[in-house]
Amino acid sequence: MFETKYGYFTDDGKEFVITTPKTPKPWINVISNGDYGMIISQSGSGYSWRTHASLNRITRWEQDLIKDEWGKYIYIKDDTSGDFWSPSWKPTCTEPQEFKVRYGQGYSIFETKYFDIKTNLTMFVSKNDPVEIWKLTIKNTSEKERRLSVYTYLEWNLGAAPDWHREFHKTFIETDFLNGLNCITAEKRMWEIPNEKGQNWNRNWEYTAFHSVNEKIAGFEGSKEKFLGQYGSISNPNALISGEMSNNYGKWEDSIASLKNEIILKPGEEKTLIYLLGAASKKNTNESVGSLVKKYQTVENVEEEFKKVKDMWGEMLSKFTVETPDKAVDFMLNNWLKYQAISGRLWGRSAYYQTGGAYGYRDQLQDSQIFLYVDPEQTKNQIRLHAAHQFKDGSVYHWWHPISELGYKNNISDNRLWLPFVVLRFLKETNDLEFLKEIIKFLDGGESSLYDHCIRAIHYNLNHMSSRGLPLIGDGDWNDGMNAVGTQGKGESIWLGHFLYGILKDFSVVCKKMGDLANMQRFMDEGEKLKENINKYAWDGEWYVRAFKDNGEPIGSKQNSEGKIFLNAQTWAIINDTATQTRSETAYRSAKKYLFKDYGPLLFQPAFFKPDPEIGYLSRYAPGVRENGGLYTHAGTWAILAASKMKDPETYKIYKSFMPIYRGLEPDKYLAEPYVTPGNVDGPDSPYFGRGGWTWYTGSAAWYFIVGVEGIFGLKPEWEGLRIEPMFPEDWKEVKVKRIFRGKQLNITYKKSDERKILINGVEIDGNIINPELFEESILNVEVLF
Repeated sequence: MFETKYGYFTDDGKEFVITTPKTPKPWINVISNGDYGMIISQSGSGYSWRTHASLNRITRWEQDLIKDEWGKYIYIKDDTSGDFWSPSWKPTCTEPQEFKVRYGQGYSIFETKYFDIKTNLTMFVSKNDPVEIWKLTIKNTSEKERRLSVYTYLEWNLGAAPDWHREFHKTFIETDFLNGLNCITAEKRMWEIPNEKGQNWNRNWEYTAFHSVNEKIAGFEGSKEKFLGQYGSISNPNALISGEMSNNYGKWEDSIASLKNEIILKPGEEKTLIYLLGAASKKNTNESVGSLVKKYQTVENVEEEFKKVKDMWGEMLSKFTVETPDKAVDFMLNNWLKYQAISGRLWGRSAYYQTGGAYGYRDQLQDSQIFLYVDPEQTKNQIRLHAAHQFKDGSVYHWWHPISELGYKNNISDNRLWLPFVVLRFLKETNDLEFLKEIIKFLDGGESSLYDHCIRAIHYNLNHMSSRGLPLIGDGDWNDGMNAVGTQGKGESIWLGHFLYGILKDFSVVCKKMGDLANMQRFMDEGEKLKENINKYAWDGEWYVRAFKDNGEPIGSKQNSEGKIFLNAQTWAIINDTATQTRSETAYRSAKKYLFKDYGPLLFQPAFFKPDPEIGYLSRYAPGVRENGGLYTHAGTWAILAASKMKDPETYKIYKSFMPIYRGLEPDKYLAEPYVTPGNVDGPDSPYFGRGGWTWYTGSAAWYFIVGVEGIFGLKPEWEGLRIEPMFPEDWKEVKVKRIFRGKQLNITYKKSDERKILINGVEIDGNIINPELFEESILNVEVLF
């Protein structure tokens, strides 16, 4: 399905199969169990970590999307001919006879053939253990006996990455060899995280990393110099040429891990080796290198674990499914968007374009909305985590690091508001008002209810308004790149005004439900004043301006030669009803005219061609790149909500315009993976208009899913229940959706009809809102005639 010269989707959409190692850019898979993670590219490169991809990196990796030559590699050598190759592709780059990489949810499988030796390399992370498993099956397809040597190779990082001063860091690493387990271990006597006294450079790395194989080895290597040779390379290492391994380990090397096995294969015979890479915590007495290695030494145990991983993903992702005339929609919504948001953004928090590892306050809160469709309890856990990273005055960290809990606090003005925003989304989805009473600690001492945490966040913003009654932008708002607009404390954000208005309006309902009439009235009053001020000061005749600088000059106005019109200021005016109907129509027309392009809705137009020190680093990107006049996919998704609210019959066409699968049909223009959303696509002011980038680690994955469900299928959670207002293209006759809502399973069938009505278990209801709590049945069969 959707095949190009680089690969295709399987018929069920659950796998993407890459058919050549030479993709336009590295195409990766992010595999994580929520704690341990690994990234693997189609060439076989990548890295591994535990808990935090930048503070607790296990293996070394360099961010180079051109070479893509850092990773954990396997070599196979024909001991008779001297030929050697890698069953992935890197680092030897030998031309394969056959090549396929299968990416699925939670695994990658390399199916390759070199020199008549066929290999299947299955790589995945254990469901619960801090270990990744490589199952390598080697088959002799030639007509003669083959004597082969198999080598692994990886460089230890053990802590903060990148270890930019390697000559310094290597002096703290110590390796050992456990003969009975065919296992190299590695520890580090220094971790960059402060110790319990707050001292830097005075703490041990608190894990033991290990690399093992299930068969008796013919040698091992712990020295990079001895393996590569001085001035040697990973594509042509000395150990492969000479066949010699020094069995070296200790405290005095540039430490690596390499294991050598020797095998003899008769014609048609195959052999399986199981390699492990992991990190056992010294603080957890239930974790040990020995127990983890022994657990996965047999093929049977590994295959059983692989089944557990696939079953876990299959069960979770199947909680929400669609069946439409467009297979691309089905593939993205049923599998890839949920997988990207969960494995890449929430669990792994790392990818090739941004190695990450921290929690962004607003980032993972928004991402956690994906769990509302498959496991709302996990959204709840994310809300708890973020509420616990709030200060008593309502301010929050911009981001913080798990493990160290060190955070960065700035004055970006929207961060704190995403807590009440996501809580509102959770409440509409679940109707679980009891959650608001849960007591959660503040970062700077004390504790209070989740409800109070939300109230304090909103109050903080209400207490930071300009003299004109508009929100102060501070160090930036949703767009971090507008970091110079309000440095003097006077700059105003109009997007933030639209966003805050919606929260005030919605949270006043929560206040009423909680019996807090004082805040209910305040939010209603403040909301009306805010709406009035936005329309008084920010309407530019055909659209809303985006912001005002400290000196009062507008950004996103007809007065500007660059950055004339911004997307978010129009879409959120429509989404949150800040605009009148007439202004909504005018602003939407303007957005379509100037911003909606062939490859999705641009963030603004035209791009900045010279830096503006009164706006910020946004204007310093190359024109058309990322936030500077490109499609910033996160913002582009909100255009779908605006389009559907405006009843635009082209809503689906706009959604499809930046769908990765369809963009991927032009792979040499698009470059990015066709199975995940990119963070950005170059705009028309770039010579590479249409080029995708910053894939996987982008907040657009969850949002592209949400706006598809709400904007196209029209399934919108509200206080009263689930509103159904589909915006299907004209040629869609029948659509099916399976969705959990407020503890009930809804099996929804949409049918094209001259009638307009909704039936639940065969009985017509009034209106278009379903409240499952009114029904005794646990499964509701819903028929929507549209």
